[in-house]
Amino acid sequence: MKYVVSNEWLVNRLNDEQVRIIDCRYYMGDAPRGLREYVQGHIPGALYFDLEMDLSAPSGEHGGRHPLPNMDEFIEKLSTAGIDNNTIVVAYDSQASAMASRFWWMLRYLGHKHVYVLDGGYENWVKKGYPVTSDVPLFPKKTFVANIQPQMLATVEDVRKAIKSKTALLIDSREPKRYLGVEEPIDRVAGHIPGAKNYFWREGLTEETFWKQVSEQQERFVAISKSQPIIVYCGSGVTACPNVLALMEAGYASVKLYVGSWSDWISYPDNPIAKGKNE
Repeated sequence: MKYVVSNEWLVNRLNDEQVRIIDCRYYMGDAPRGLREYVQGHIPGALYFDLEMDLSAPSGEHGGRHPLPNMDEFIEKLSTAGIDNNTIVVAYDSQASAMASRFWWMLRYLGHKHVYVLDGGYENWVKKGYPVTSDVPLFPKKTFVANIQPQMLATVEDVRKAIKSKTALLIDSREPKRYLGVEEPIDRVAGHIPGAKNYFWREGLTEETFWKQVSEQQERFVAISKSQPIIVYCGSGVTACPNVLALMEAGYASVKLYVGSWSDWISYPDNPIAKGKNE
């Protein structure tokens, strides 16, 4: 796989100064828990990045529940973590790679070419008996230089255009009952963006939270043409990221993330909403 590394790959590089490990554990509904768990134990050399404090900006009227952070501030945090454009970065979490994939996507969006997600996350690292520590590392500051990749990002205007002109396929990454509008436990409006197809993000990974192989990802998306431009969304631009990664692994070249996702879409009263399987 191009964007996923194994436990064995990482354990053999724990002392490699060119490798930086990022712990992205975060729990919806219990924001402090991820940092608490990091302090208690993490992969040696790992630094902590929090979904809300580091990978998102505060929510506002529009932009959804997890808008992108101020990029200058995020770049400064990367530099402080000892990450420059040549650093190999590996992210992990305990949420089936959802948060780690958000971090992966953000670095790809900034033009970083050497960023990966750890297969199986923290739990499987521990299960295999690989080392953990409570020591918090310090690294010399480096200079990260961004090269923004605008083709990776979709705005609400892009989504409206995709609906009207059929310029891109919309993929809804949420679980089916939320897509269908049967249940909505988080956002104030139920349903999905008209025309979107449902590909639940969790189906890209096994029950044990390992990533499915490239051939299996290709089978998941077999109904979609490789030449089809795709816009991926979820509730707030986090769990869409594993689908972005899976699509790119499967060989899809034109894949955008609608960062604001459903929570941004419903913040505009005039945006249409669909329910059920038929748009």
